Amino acid sequence: MSEPFQSQPIRRLESCSLQTVRRVAAMLDLDPGQICEGDLIPRGWHFVLLAADARRSQLRADGFPGLGVPIPDLGLSRLVLGRRRVEFRNDIPIGATVQRISSIQSLTRKETASGPMAFVTVQHALCGRSDTTPDIVEHTTYVLLSEERSAGSGPAVEVEPARSSRRKTVTPDDTMLFQYSALGFNSHKIHIDRDYARNVEDYPDLVVNGGLTTLLMTEFLRNDLAQRIASIDVRHTAPLFCCRPITLAADRDDTGWQLRAFDDGGRIAVDLRAEVL
Repeated sequence: MSEPFQSQPIRRLESCSLQTVRRVAAMLDLDPGQICEGDLIPRGWHFVLLAADARRSQLRADGFPGLGVPIPDLGLSRLVLGRRRVEFRNDIPIGATVQRISSIQSLTRKETASGPMAFVTVQHALCGRSDTTPDIVEHTTYVLLSEERSAGSGPAVEVEPARSSRRKTVTPDDTMLFQYSALGFNSHKIHIDRDYARNVEDYPDLVVNGGLTTLLMTEFLRNDLAQRIASIDVRHTAPLFCCRPITLAADRDDTGWQLRAFDDGGRIAVDLRAEVL
């Protein structure tokens, strides 16, 4: 059930620094030297401005550094990314100081046959040109699960990627997972500790960061399909794993693009709807 939850907005200043943006380019195997101060940060790269800064003593047991704002202890030890919605209203120049305003928008608990679970939606507003007018607004929904419930147990939907008009295969490896986690200061153990992922959370290998998969999909739109993104709505339905190929498939319709990410067994794991300019 949904519960009223009062979350005071937390404001902090973030630096959209040239060094950090160049490191994102390097992770994506792009030439960092082509990026200059004053350029506009590519749409989708703003994840570096949403990094947590929790002290090590304040980390969750699974290593996750937090949601950007405090949440009550719900007694649910496992956390996965469920949904991300992003509006790109304006571009942020590299070198700008950005005001980030974060707050919890909703908290919903559910009792299911597999155990209790909860959904927490956090809103982040990034203001790079004005202290009051957001350039980027993101709503991120996390799913919290009990220890008894396997985070990777949900069934994936079978879909045939070959029917899509545009496709690309990417294979995130240990290095890419490490670099993405470092850029976002994300110490969630399912992305960096193979023994923990396998022995504690029952995954077959390291889990690819949901945000990294989203980034690879928006880069597919930006570089391969030459599209300028206005908004994205991303749903994560199944985990993807390190060193296994991911097929990205895209189809155009009247209002935008539908992208899907498929695992190495041909099952859909991420569904992304993009509106473009």
